[in-house]
Amino acid sequence: MKLLFDENLSPKLPRLLDQQFPDSLHVRDCGLKGFSDEVIWDYARAEGFTIVSKDADFYQRSVLYGYPPKIVWLRIGNCTRADLVNLISSSRAEIFRFMADPFEAVLILNPSAG
Repeated sequence: MKLLFDENLSPKLPRLLDQQFPDSLHVRDCGLKGFSDEVIWDYARAEGFTIVSKDADFYQRSVLYGYPPKIVWLRIGNCTRADLVNLISSSRAEIFRFMADPFEAVLILNPSAG
C-alpha cells in the first residue's frame, strides 16, 4: 500500500508519513520531477503506487483511462505541510479501505467534509 506523492506536494511527506504508509515516495525520489502526468501515471501503475495529488489532472486521467493506478485527490486549498500530514494521517483507515477495494478508482479527501 504505497503512495506516490505528486510534485505539487511537499517532498518531505513520504518521510513524515513513513510509519503509516511505508515504502511511499515523492515523484522527486523516483527521478520523475518535471515529467508529464502520463509518465508519472505509467510509473505508478507499473510499480503498484497510489498517486496522491492536489491537482484535478490525475482525477481526469482516471475518468478517461480507469485504474490502476488509484488516485487520492486532496481537495484542500493552500495549506501547510502539517495540514496535509494531518489530513492524510486522520484518513489512514479510509485510504487503506479504498486501496483494498477493487471497485473504487478515486478517493477524494476534503477536510471540510469530515
